[in-house]
Amino acid sequence: MLGGQEIIILVIVIGVLIFGAKKIPELAKTFGKAKGEFEKGKIEADKDLKEFKEELDKDPKDKEVKSD
Repeated sequence: MLGGQEIIILVIVIGVLIFGAKKIPELAKTFGKAKGEFEKGKIEADKDLKEFKEELDKDPKDKEVKSD
């Protein structure tokens, strides 16, 4: 069974064979930018969700309790 380090080394070797050594830094930069954009989107979505929940908590219509 392959461990974590072996898998990482295998991916790097295969990447070098497929893309060539000159393209690897360019691909890493692209993946880094994509990860950054993903994190920004995640933070923004969390912020929007928090604001939406706060807005629902302030709405008095949702607080009505029916009594029988």
